[in-house]
Amino acid sequence: MRLRIDLAYDGTDFRGWAAQPGLRTVQGELTAALATVLRVPADDVAVTCAGRTDSGVHARGQVAHVDLAPALAEQHAERLDLLARRLNGVLERDVRVRAVTPAPDGFDARFAALWRRYAYRIVDDPARVDPLTRHHVLAWPRRLDETAMAHAAATLIGLHDFAAFCKQREGATTVRTLLDFDWIRGDDGVLVGHVQADAFCHSMVRALVGCMIAIGEGRLPVEWAAQVLTARERDPRVVVVPAHGLTLEEVAYPEDDELAARVEQTSARRAPLPTEPQEGP
Repeated sequence: MRLRIDLAYDGTDFRGWAAQPGLRTVQGELTAALATVLRVPADDVAVTCAGRTDSGVHARGQVAHVDLAPALAEQHAERLDLLARRLNGVLERDVRVRAVTPAPDGFDARFAALWRRYAYRIVDDPARVDPLTRHHVLAWPRRLDETAMAHAAATLIGLHDFAAFCKQREGATTVRTLLDFDWIRGDDGVLVGHVQADAFCHSMVRALVGCMIAIGEGRLPVEWAAQVLTARERDPRVVVVPAHGLTLEEVAYPEDDELAARVEQTSARRAPLPTEPQEGP
């Protein structure tokens, strides 16, 4: 029996999602809690998530799955609400299980996802810096032009090789489909970048935000973002911003009868794109 687990966490005191020996991680904490509540060895619990957040990154809408052996499945199938409560009783308060539900056939938290949506929050007015939000909003010392940032962000939407914004990993593709990228300033003065894509590679969102900040400060023109993209190599002027301003907000999945096809599609390695014209999209 496969279970879907919806959870949220404050990433401040975590060294990211992925379990690492001797370090506190979200996967490690959730695995240990499941092992305790289910009364099984931790080695028998394999938790897979939709997005492996980096150290310090938060989540409101993380999704994971875990498989239960038949005997455990029968024991807990009708009381999954109780299982969620017991997990929260074991976990520290900076990670909360919001729901535990039976996963439909073909569900895979990672490969069945249609898209992930992140938000990056910045306050660029010293008078509006709130110490109570310091762990999830980046305080920036100079005023940013959200209109210029929104225009630059729009030039990156679509299917591209985002190698210029990713930390390279051997054998991994950097081709992604950026579905939405926009910047909006709220009534509280906080500037929020909304980034949605089919998937993200390592440090991609934080590098995209760093690029937008350079444009928002007026140091570089709007057109520079597309130039960085088409160059397909890291530009030293693109700064990877701190992790604490970033939150995984939502993960979307297809209808149940489309899950298996989606898993098959996304499990296949993305082919490299042909060389794109240097004038940008």
